[in-house]
Amino acid sequence: MNERVLQQDIQEYINYNLKTDIHKLILKGISFEGVTVQEVANQLICKQKSQKKLPSWFNTKNIYYPSKVSLEQTSSETTAKYKASLISGKGLIDLTGGFGVDSFYFSSSFNNVVHCEKNTNLSEIAGHNFKQLNKKNINCSDENGIEYLKKSKEIFDVIYVDPSRRNDVKGKVFLLKDCEPNIPKFIDLLFNKTQTILIKNSPILDITSATNELKFVKEIHIVAVNNDVKELLYLLEKEFNGKITIKTVNFSKKNTEEFNFIANNKSISNYQEPLDYLYEPNAAILKSGGFHEITTQLDVYKIHQHSHLYTSKNNIKFPGRRFKILAVLPYDKKKIVKLLTNKKANITTRNFHKSVAQIRKELKIKDGGEDYLFFTKNIHDKFSCIHCKKL
Repeated sequence: MNERVLQQDIQEYINYNLKTDIHKLILKGISFEGVTVQEVANQLICKQKSQKKLPSWFNTKNIYYPSKVSLEQTSSETTAKYKASLISGKGLIDLTGGFGVDSFYFSSSFNNVVHCEKNTNLSEIAGHNFKQLNKKNINCSDENGIEYLKKSKEIFDVIYVDPSRRNDVKGKVFLLKDCEPNIPKFIDLLFNKTQTILIKNSPILDITSATNELKFVKEIHIVAVNNDVKELLYLLEKEFNGKITIKTVNFSKKNTEEFNFIANNKSISNYQEPLDYLYEPNAAILKSGGFHEITTQLDVYKIHQHSHLYTSKNNIKFPGRRFKILAVLPYDKKKIVKLLTNKKANITTRNFHKSVAQIRKELKIKDGGEDYLFFTKNIHDKFSCIHCKKL
């Protein structure tokens, strides 16, 4: 951490150039004594990125930003606030503290928070920023969180951990045992230090596999922001042996959509041909796999076992996109083209034998406009097109 970055001349330069193309600035030349071009450029890029993701940091003076990769990997304020709403108590330890966004919000729900981050530079940055943000109940330790727990005699109300992909594992990671720290390996150690564990996982992780790797799973939270799944959260409670609750939430600018159900509830869907309205579940529900629960809890029908689209006679509140159905017809190129006045439409495929790109090419339909076309299968297993207007 180069404290020269925090001095007034550089901070004024960063704030003055927040809307300037960084490449143009580099070509023009960034020259400050005691700091490299790369350091100034990184601060500028990260502050630009933090405006939407971390507005509290963006609006606070003398915040020091980490590498661009560390900033991209950190929780957003939206998801961090959600996690902090799930738990509370006297003491929490964050085993993988990183930039400290999660620890910052946990500190409002706990009397004391321990922020463990084995990267000394990142730990120093987080500690500096906590002071700037006026957080006085977070203690930073530049130590491996697991090693800290092994040596500590303290019992915590909650242990929080955000495992990352191990460096020796290539490609995408789908199992917790391939992450660092290896939570399944250390699960007994963690439960010797707490009754409650909250684990943040990557959205690409397989929900069932992760559940099977763990023990005492009480809740699984699937968190999406603007219909993009950002986090999978596992809440573990020592000795819990009841049914797992799956909670989905999608945060958007206009509202918050929530849909909850009991895992493995063996619900059965009700099916129907498209009626007056069409519904597409949000990304959190699609990730959860709770497709049959939708027809159990809401007054809708599924249009095909594998399509994950729903229909109803009346317009209802639904956790996802809603459409008014204008026409339903077989997959007939000529008839479909006649539906559109300007050969533009928003196209979605669900359980269909052709991709969106193939359909656009065949029908010569451009993207955009007010028309929505859903290409899918109906309850008779026939390919069809549903023409809609978005509500």
